Amino acid sequence: MQHQFLSDRKRLSRRTLVAALLIVLVIPLTILFGVYFLDDRKYYFISMLIIIYTMLPFVMVFEKRKPQARDLVIIAVLSAIAVAGRAAFFMVPQFKPVVAIVIIAGVCFGAEAGFLVGAMTGFVSNFFFGQGPWTPWQMFCFGIIGFIAGILFQKGILKKGKWPLCIFGGLATFFIYGGIIDLGSLLIFTSDFSWPALLATYVSGFWFNIVHAVATVFFLFILARPMIEKLDRIKIKYGLLEP
Repeated sequence: MQHQFLSDRKRLSRRTLVAALLIVLVIPLTILFGVYFLDDRKYYFISMLIIIYTMLPFVMVFEKRKPQARDLVIIAVLSAIAVAGRAAFFMVPQFKPVVAIVIIAGVCFGAEAGFLVGAMTGFVSNFFFGQGPWTPWQMFCFGIIGFIAGILFQKGILKKGKWPLCIFGGLATFFIYGGIIDLGSLLIFTSDFSWPALLATYVSGFWFNIVHAVATVFFLFILARPMIEKLDRIKIKYGLLEP
């Protein structure tokens, strides 16, 4: 009986599969549509489309019950914490707690919530840091790390322990966020893609990505255990979103 329960829990739901399709295929195609067909000038429009895509699978979380205000408040609070954390460390380039908070959101409340927190954080925080054609790329990068964290936790691959989260956070920040955002930077600032140019972009961004990865490890080391414990208690007490 317990084995069956664990097996059902690890099985990806329909909404997660829908979210994966949107995140892996639809959102990247939308970003590339903005780059090549809208000349990167309609980044508000592309950003809003990403948020809408993100909301679709998140709304499916409530397919068996009506959404409660408290369910939405926790997502808003986590996004606000991530935005405030990014703003608080504005004087230190790349040293930000955003990815750490997004990972915690994905682990505690599921892949869809993780992506939503990441995408909303990228969009809202750029009202302070500056909106531009880089905004959809940042939204996607923050969001997909939260989404992957939620899936890996649901499948039992990623644990809630401090060190597993730190290792995942550091690698995800360097390779996923850094790899995608550097590609986006190249596509934003030049219309002539080439492999040597991409290699040069990765080389020039290496130390920025290292600092960002170290920051994620640092904040997960400090925040993961207390935040997850508190969020788990809140989730149980108020019957909030289940991954």
